[in-house]
Amino acid sequence: MNLVRISSEPNHNTTVANLMNHALPSDPTFHDIRRHCHGEVPLVGRLEPWMEQLLRHPRLPELVAEHGSPLNVISSNPMRDNVQELNEIAASRGLDFRVFFARKSNKCLHFVDTANALNIGVDVASENELRQSFDRGTDSSSLICTAAIKDESLLRLCLDKNVCVAIDNRDELEVTGELARSSGHTAKIALRLGGFVHQRQKLPTRFGFDVERDIDLASQLSDYPVRVEGIHFHLDGYDADQRVSGIVAAMDWVKALRSHGHLPTFIDMGGGFPISYLNDGENWERFWDELRSALRGQREPLTYRGHGLGLVNFKDDVIGKPNSYPYFQSLTRADWLKKILDTRINGETISKLLKDSNLQLRCEPGRSLMDGCGLTLARVEYRKQNADGEWLVGLSMNRTQCRTSSDDFLVDPILIPSGGKRDPITGYLVGSYCTESELLTLRKLHFPSGVRRGDLVAFPNTAGYLMHFLESRSHQFPLAENLTFEQCTEYFSR
Repeated sequence: MNLVRISSEPNHNTTVANLMNHALPSDPTFHDIRRHCHGEVPLVGRLEPWMEQLLRHPRLPELVAEHGSPLNVISSNPMRDNVQELNEIAASRGLDFRVFFARKSNKCLHFVDTANALNIGVDVASENELRQSFDRGTDSSSLICTAAIKDESLLRLCLDKNVCVAIDNRDELEVTGELARSSGHTAKIALRLGGFVHQRQKLPTRFGFDVERDIDLASQLSDYPVRVEGIHFHLDGYDADQRVSGIVAAMDWVKALRSHGHLPTFIDMGGGFPISYLNDGENWERFWDELRSALRGQREPLTYRGHGLGLVNFKDDVIGKPNSYPYFQSLTRADWLKKILDTRINGETISKLLKDSNLQLRCEPGRSLMDGCGLTLARVEYRKQNADGEWLVGLSMNRTQCRTSSDDFLVDPILIPSGGKRDPITGYLVGSYCTESELLTLRKLHFPSGVRRGDLVAFPNTAGYLMHFLESRSHQFPLAENLTFEQCTEYFSR
């Protein structure tokens, strides 16, 4: 499907008052669009104005009926604002800086078009992503290939198209060198590093050359037909101070490379820029406190069959750590980048050290650029009580269509009723795969106005990874369609 460009519109977060500890949907602090569904502990998601406009439209059920359930709706306008927010932080410090859109976070080509229009780069993780980006007009100088596995076909394409490759290991380096020699090319590469030491602890990773053990690589690269363009790394988690440690170690590698005649011009710090899905940090903390109480048997379960979301009760002590994205974070995107750039090392800020070294700082956000760019709609097909008497609400979608590696999607869905009076129920959302574990939400949800076949459920802010990263079509179900917000408004205007 060809996605049309969305006209520019301002991006302002919807203002919703913070919830008190025991607020209920009848409380005026709840925005009316959310009053039909909330968690046992409400986790109210941030909504963009375009999302509210879409969810309020009376013809939304027709749109889903025509295009199928689930249906993904996207908008690129928040992406533009997110990029501008990061660029302004770097520009205010006089830093040479470039954002690369992590293509793997969302498969819609509309976002590649937006990246090209904004003159930012595109980070690709497969041959198809690379070919599609070329087809949309992305220049080779605006691409970097960071695929975890790079076969000869992908490496050959990168060589032929003069695309920089983030080299992860010596086997990749050997194959790249062999292909470059046989084709008469000089390969553009960035060396991917890992194993950084932070606060005297080595950071575990499966990616990259070890920053300490492999330092001799700088003296060996002259044996290969390669041009070292820069240093690349990606750290797990969202710790800004760890990024500082990574940048400092990467600058040491730059010095070593330059001492051996190489001319790296950038350090790429990867992604992991935090975002916050929720309006309220207080309820986020309360949810985990209440979940721990439930696991100790001190209150009724908050989750299906007492699922711990990474936590377990061991001898009346709750241990483990949440297997969840931190859906509420107080230091996000621009402020997080600001903290990194303003950290001082031996009296100089990171931004000053980068400038003095004539290095461009690059980054590859996916989720952070997709913040506010999409939502997923699904139709209610049934409600029933299971053998334990718990209500289950069946949706026409499967759990891979709103999930990453987290155990659960910890944002309250939004129920859009199809009319009529219903009795209130409390239950769980379940999906279309034929397994006992096929729950769309493990959290217990309250439906104060009831729920019935034909209602719609919206999952907010799903563009970053949640729509597509694990998406599958087991049982031969079709994949979800993806529409732009502009296409939806055009449909409504017919």
